[in-house]
Amino acid sequence: MSSTEPTVPLAGPVVDGDAPLAPATQSIRIRLRTPSPLRTLEFWLVLIAIAITGAAVTLVQLGALGALDPQVLLYSAGLGVLGLGVHVVLRIVARDADPFVLPISMTLNGLGVAMIYRLDIAEGFAGWESAGIRQMVWTAIAMVAAIGVLVLVRNHRVLARYRYVAMVVGIGLLLLPLLPGIGQTINGARLWIQLGPFSFQPGEIGKIALAVFFAGYLVTARESLSIVGRRVLGIQLPRGRDLGPIVIIWIAAMGVLVFQRDLGTSLLYFGLFLVMIYVATGRLSWVLLGLTLFVGGALLASRVLGYVGGRFDAWLDSFNPEVYEAVGGSYQLVQGMFGLANGGLIGTGLGQGRPDIVPLAESDYIIASLGEELGLVGLFGILALYLLLVARGFRIGFNGSDDFGRLLAVGLSFVIALQVFVVIGGVTRVIPLTGLTTPFLAAGGSSLVANWIIIALLLRLSDSVRHQPRLVVED
Repeated sequence: MSSTEPTVPLAGPVVDGDAPLAPATQSIRIRLRTPSPLRTLEFWLVLIAIAITGAAVTLVQLGALGALDPQVLLYSAGLGVLGLGVHVVLRIVARDADPFVLPISMTLNGLGVAMIYRLDIAEGFAGWESAGIRQMVWTAIAMVAAIGVLVLVRNHRVLARYRYVAMVVGIGLLLLPLLPGIGQTINGARLWIQLGPFSFQPGEIGKIALAVFFAGYLVTARESLSIVGRRVLGIQLPRGRDLGPIVIIWIAAMGVLVFQRDLGTSLLYFGLFLVMIYVATGRLSWVLLGLTLFVGGALLASRVLGYVGGRFDAWLDSFNPEVYEAVGGSYQLVQGMFGLANGGLIGTGLGQGRPDIVPLAESDYIIASLGEELGLVGLFGILALYLLLVARGFRIGFNGSDDFGRLLAVGLSFVIALQVFVVIGGVTRVIPLTGLTTPFLAAGGSSLVANWIIIALLLRLSDSVRHQPRLVVED
């Protein structure tokens, strides 16, 4: 990275820690960062992401239709232009932002659009009735929202001032689907609100607001949470008065599980808080205590709440005919596993498989759809993209210049990581299946908007990390 390094002579001696006084001839070199080649690297990676998306849509059309549809290709090109628009905005307002985050997000989003469009072809949907076209529209809206965040949030530290406002907003969005009249129950979970012809999942935006609150709160309360307490069996336990926040979050998570009937969202909120409190304090006791509370609550719910028990039965005894044929049983899970098995190592090819026979293949089971047509190799490639995206997010956090920024970057990155683990773990029968969406891949406008806002915040945080003057003392 290029830099200008003017040498400024000091008027007098310099004290550097415990070192002796330096002679008056010592100078200090101020390293001022100039525009770096990061944006150039990002530009070429964005072009590669656009090419991958275009190739995926083209292969879907050739494989499923045997011909090309110029209109859909034009829509895909429009998304590519919007991606370049985000890149141009970064050149203006965040010149030192991470160059990999945007291209990875565009690639994942593009693969998701291509697979949803492929499922539309299989099911006979076309035009505005198709989920693929709606996904393209939501992608455009999400990218515009990301541009808005980048332009409006010039300094992430401003968000820390509104941590309690973020708490109220997050809890309000979490409870909004419970209101009569606008709350809507879909597939047994009450997570959506209906406003005219549009439905939206406010909890997707709520998780971002809660991440801002957790980061702001833990910065101020870190000392008492990390130092004070007594040791029992080698583990330092927190004081009773410090248990309030984790108990409140646990009650909220259990409330989502009971009243909104969604195990995945409950796990997401509680897991987010646990990871952020561990990063803030470094105390393993908080994680052990939190996991004990959540696992205990989930096991109790599996005995008391029928739909939670059904999820556990479908997980543990998937191939039992009684469980397989039951309402809400393991039919979807088993069909998804058969689809993954049919894909084998290299897949059937885009447009050549039968992912449409899996229920909700465009949302809950889009990983099974991609695994069938791209194979194990393609699925590992997608997982590698997620791994790189989360790793870049953690890197942004660990290199952060302030505690609030570090906690926020880690929290937002963990939201993506936990969603990927929970969804893919459920599809592959590693853990019970939940209702979370696969970031950027699965159909859903609210999820896309929330994830692109997360990307915008990570880009802003990465620019703050890199865009700092450095002082180097030389003789």
